[in-house]
Amino acid sequence: MKKLLASTVLAMGVFAWAGPASAECGNVTISNMNWQSAEVLASIDKIILDAGYGCSSELVVGDTVPTLTSMTEKGQPDIAPEGWVDLLPDVVERGIKEGKLVSTVEALSDGAVQGWWIPKYLAEAHPDIKTIADALKHPDLFPAPEDPSKGAVFNGPQGWGGTLVTTQFFKAYDAEKAGFTLVDTGSAAGLDGSIAKAYERKEGWMGYYWAPTAILGKYEMVKLDYGVPYDEAEWKRCNTVADCADPKPNEWPKDSVQTLVTTAFAERAGPAMDYLKARSWSNETVNKLLAWMTDNQATGEEGAKYFLENNEDIWTKWVSPEVAEKVKAAL
Repeated sequence: MKKLLASTVLAMGVFAWAGPASAECGNVTISNMNWQSAEVLASIDKIILDAGYGCSSELVVGDTVPTLTSMTEKGQPDIAPEGWVDLLPDVVERGIKEGKLVSTVEALSDGAVQGWWIPKYLAEAHPDIKTIADALKHPDLFPAPEDPSKGAVFNGPQGWGGTLVTTQFFKAYDAEKAGFTLVDTGSAAGLDGSIAKAYERKEGWMGYYWAPTAILGKYEMVKLDYGVPYDEAEWKRCNTVADCADPKPNEWPKDSVQTLVTTAFAERAGPAMDYLKARSWSNETVNKLLAWMTDNQATGEEGAKYFLENNEDIWTKWVSPEVAEKVKAAL
């Protein structure tokens, strides 16, 4: 009853002054891209914009290339919560330069991360292993499934950019000479399964993965350092080229993942832009949320509500106290 009365009183208060906010924000289209982290972030934005700022939001189906291209050329949708701008740098740069797009914040505060990882329990047991080169000194710690006399580096399925780079890194770091074999896991499920199996048995594992992902939220992994600084020219020349025969060791650059809005929306969004300029979270936070979503087969909307109900210490920093109270009341 207390909750009902409080909600009723708050709703009356919102109704009394929501007109101007709603008029500023109005109808909003949010790109709901087809992977977990993007889906849950889009749903979080919808809940906060609607409940906290009086917007009328709609989630629309999207993906990186068509969404960012459409925002630049057609001005729709209004918001791309998780824009992987490095996949379409020229289009995003043109959109910003021509005044059609606004980048509000790094959606992932520490960037999207790719690389070679080992289990945390193994890293703690062998503190000398910090880099890829360090790990390659110990093939016995990473036995290959088909031939335990060799070490294994687990790769992703064919067709992935990360799989190509891992193949080139395997050559660059002379992994074969070090007694390792490159394992083709065949699919995303196969790659995930190899990590799960190693963790359940507390065995050694080394291979390609990325964040944010549910797997890294469920199984604690440590990313190996590359032992060298990033060389952009070398990255483009050989690390990312399948038939390049002489790749050199290199650092795997982080992907910039930004929240992008159309200029037209930015100009009418009012206080909602303050939220979109502040809303940023870490890979660790996202990994844990995605792990919960996977374990509970949760939708983006369910994941958003779970996050907002259980992580007030994070999201209330994105908004004013008044907006935070409205959002809490709407959950």
